[in-house]
Amino acid sequence: MPIQILMPALSPTMTEGKLASWSKNVGDAIASGDVMCEIETDKATMEVEAVDEGTLGRILVPAGTEGVAVNTPIALLLTEGEDESALDAAVPPTAEAPSSR
Repeated sequence: MPIQILMPALSPTMTEGKLASWSKNVGDAIASGDVMCEIETDKATMEVEAVDEGTLGRILVPAGTEGVAVNTPIALLLTEGEDESALDAAVPPTAEAPSSR
């Protein structure tokens, strides 16, 4: 089953943020420690590093999206031996990302 990459909490009081940009594209290999994206809060912009290894299978929240709640799935990471057919079952159809502004 693909690994859900969740919107991180960059501070103890953070409840949402803006997904400013993606550093990786769908199909790119991801290694632990690779910068995946940049998140903006009202106070700072921070790079988010990958914890797991695999291939970026799907971006769920496009760059520029504001109001992304902490712990919302933002991307799916395919692990070794998985293909794209595993992506559709990884996120419930009711999980919708906020719209870009």
